[in-house]
Formats: sequence, structure tokens, C-alpha cells
Amino acid sequence: MSQKIIIDADPGIADALAVLVAFADPAIDVMGLTAVSGSVSGIQATRNLHYLIGLADPLRHPRVGQSDSVESAAEHSPLGMPSQQSLNGRMGLGEVNPLVPDLHNRRESSKLIVELVRAHPQEIRIVTFGPLTNLARAFDLDPDLPLLLNGLICLGGVTRANGDVTSTAEFNMWSDPQAARTVMRSPVGKIIVPLEVSNGPGLTFEGIDRLSGLIPSTPVGEFVIGLLQFAVRANRQFLPREEVPISAAAALAIAAHATKFVTETVALDVETTGELTAGMTIVDRRPFALRQTNAEIVTQLDVPSVIDYFCRGLRRIAVSSEGQA
Repeated sequence: MSQKIIIDADPGIADALAVLVAFADPAIDVMGLTAVSGSVSGIQATRNLHYLIGLADPLRHPRVGQSDSVESAAEHSPLGMPSQQSLNGRMGLGEVNPLVPDLHNRRESSKLIVELVRAHPQEIRIVTFGPLTNLARAFDLDPDLPLLLNGLICLGGVTRANGDVTSTAEFNMWSDPQAARTVMRSPVGKIIVPLEVSNGPGLTFEGIDRLSGLIPSTPVGEFVIGLLQFAVRANRQFLPREEVPISAAAALAIAAHATKFVTETVALDVETTGELTAGMTIVDRRPFALRQTNAEIVTQLDVPSVIDYFCRGLRRIAVSSEGQA
């Protein structure tokens, strides 16, 4: 039986590619895609998710939750770090302008989360690729929701390394620290995939060249190759890393049981204020602390299996789009 999931995302190249991989995985039933403001505005995230569905045309179209946020957290990132526009393109999808028709039967993301989970209690696992804004709002709308979920896999936080947006904070937690704290303190079973682990899987530039040669020239295939090549150019120009990170694929692989991983059960919280520490993920590892544990943090990941899962998924979805206009 396939795992029912909702993907909450702010795509972004890495998120977009992971969504396509999810469409290709027969072990996953993507019930919903919910847009959140983060790397791109909420409005743009909504358009990008609709574009991905229209392009891939999966056998079962997931429902899309919209965000009306006109700003992205990335617009307020500290000076000195590469902009999300530089890394992901003006609209988040490289050089693609994701034109989509006017949307009907629109549903706000947090309300769609509540609706889907209520319709399938104990069956849906939520996988978050972006800030936790929508999930916190959903828990506020329905306080019983955490107990109706089949778990949460959250891409975010940093516990044993420097942050990526500030010295102490990872982007998703920094973008909406109050929402992150709300979710961390909720009773839902949660697996956190922190930055120091999610940054492990990556495609070398040579690996991307090889993968591009194996992806057929279908509509999805051309889109995937375009995103990968844009990411190579952006990483060469703006980042010192000689790989394209596929962090969202790490969280998805865990949800799909496609990789082995090790976790540590911890007491975790998020700092919501502080000029230097807002968004900082705090793990209390004191041996005599009385605080109750509330999360599992991934400490080790089978990186080769994540990369293999990612590459196989992209090839599969590209092949499945054969014959589409």
C-alpha cells in the first residue's frame, strides 16, 4: 500500500525536482501540494506547483493549496549571502516562466492540510521542504490535527554546524521561527532532517552531465535538464561547493523508505527572538535535563541511496511524459 503524503514546499529548483521524483514513485501517493512563502513568494510557489502538475501530468493529480503571500522570506535575507533568485532563477524554476491559467476552486494551504488529514486520519504523512508557516496555521485551525497525522518529516534546522542564512540559523527555521516553534512543540511524531545532514547528498557537475545524457528529450526531461544545468551555472558562480545539493530529495527518500538513516531522540526547540539567534535550533542534550523529548533528528544518512533514488525518479518521470505536448 502506498504512503499518502502532503508535500509543503516553496519551489525552488531542489524542491521542484523532488516533487517530480515523488510523482514518479509508485510507493508514494501525493495527496496534496501546499504552497508556502520562503525561497519564492507564496503566490509564486502556488504557480510553480500548478506548473509542475501540468507538466508532469501524474496519473492522480494532487490537490494544490495556495498561498497569497506576495513576499518571500528570501527577500529579507542578510546581506552577503547569494540570493535565492541567483540560485533558483527569477521565478524559482531556473529560466522557466511558469505560466498557468487562472485557478478555480482555490483552497488556502493550511485549510487544505486540515481537510485532507481529516479525510484520511492516521494515514497521511506531511513532508515539509520550506518554512513551517502552513503547518503551524493548520495546527491552530485544528488543535487535534497533530494526533491525526501519520507523522511529519521536516527539512530544516541545524544542530551541529553553522547555519546557512545566519551563523546560527538554517533558512526554513529562520524564515518563520514562531511557526517552527509551534510545530516543534506540538505532539505530532516528527523526524527532522537538519542542514548538516541534508547537505550531504549532491550531484557533481560531471554526474549531472551523465544524468542529462540518460534523460530522454520529453517535455519533463527537457525541463529537468534545464533546471540541473541552471543549478550547475549558479553553483559555479555563487557557491564554493562543486556539487548541486539535493536536500529536498533527502527528506523525500526518508518518507518513501528509500534510504537508511539513523536518528537521535532529542528535546528540541527554536529560538524566536534575538538579533543573532532568531531561528536557531536548540537541542537540549544535558544528561540530567527534565525536559521531555519531542523529536527525532537525523544524524546519519545513506547518501548514495538518496542520490540513486533521486536520479531514478527523474529518469522515470521523464520517460512517463513521452508523447505529452
